[in-house]
Amino acid sequence: MGDKTSKFNTFTFFKLPSAWWCGVRLKYMDDKKAITTVTHRWVNQNPFKSMFWAVQGMAAELSTGAMVIDQIRQSGKRISMLVQNNNANFSKKATGKITFTCEDGHLIAEAIEKTIATGEGQKFWMKSVGVNQDGIVVSTFNFEWTVRLKS
Repeated sequence: MGDKTSKFNTFTFFKLPSAWWCGVRLKYMDDKKAITTVTHRWVNQNPFKSMFWAVQGMAAELSTGAMVIDQIRQSGKRISMLVQNNNANFSKKATGKITFTCEDGHLIAEAIEKTIATGEGQKFWMKSVGVNQDGIVVSTFNFEWTVRLKS
């Protein structure tokens, strides 16, 4: 695990404690891709003996949001970020270790550049796909992020 992911998991403990206690962890991140994992356990299950949908959502959102946070930090500007919309599809019971991957990091830099240049907020959608240990897709989440320059 790289220094960047280790620092981000520490951030998660202090700033997103519910995700941390449910077992959500950032495993990999660069400017284009981020990977998070979460393992089905008693603390994050639903009554149907699978992972609660909201826990999957936390792991999926972190795979998108971690890159947004990192690229805002790299910009050196004061920029706010917020999820404005999201949707999800659940295609299989989530049991065992679930890995969420987002490969939409390339969308962030353009939005940050535009909000800095124009002063207007920008929106962009990012997708995160969760697969189980057999490589079968269990859920797909889409998040519409907004970024804008703080005044």
